[in-house]
Amino acid sequence: MSAEPDVIRKCMWPVCLMGLFVTGILSLDCNLLNVHLRRVTWQNLSLLRRMSKSFPIECLRESKAFELPQEILSHTQPLTRDIKEAFYEMSRQAFHIFIQDTFKSNWEEKHLRQVQIGLDQQLQYLEQCLEEEEENEDMREVAEDERTQSGTPVPQLSNLELRRYFNRIDRFLKDKKYSHCAWEIVRVEIRRCFYFFHKFTALLRRK
Repeated sequence: MSAEPDVIRKCMWPVCLMGLFVTGILSLDCNLLNVHLRRVTWQNLSLLRRMSKSFPIECLRESKAFELPQEILSHTQPLTRDIKEAFYEMSRQAFHIFIQDTFKSNWEEKHLRQVQIGLDQQLQYLEQCLEEEEENEDMREVAEDERTQSGTPVPQLSNLELRRYFNRIDRFLKDKKYSHCAWEIVRVEIRRCFYFFHKFTALLRRK
């Protein structure tokens, strides 16, 4: 008996899974965006913690301050759209960091892969919701009202500052030649970044 049908089924299975995944993304309700962001960000926090059993003591002397943007540290209340755009930029930059084929670490590969998948899914979801908002002309009018309300400017998250922050992380990895300690320091730093973004999901829920 020919084994060809079995081979075809094995080849088609990943394609079917991807089809289900894409369909799920396309059908997501943007009203539940905060629920999704909160769940995935918390999951990534947990995965980054479990990637490594403990921070190597010998890496402490190489620690560096990457200067996470002050708007994120202060946990202010920027516009809803600004939070979504900042989440998108953070997810994009973090995804770029974690897909680099330069790892010199003993991280659990399955955890790393789950972080990559979670960030990719988050990017697609955010892109869909931001595009839907752009199509709604009323959104621009609401944003202008929020910015001028009570004559007080509303704090805005700067994507430029976020890009500079992640550029500093990327440059640090390159300068350290992607050493084991460099990756451990970056793991801890991005986990810190995710922690502050997780707090922003509460602001999305209240808006």
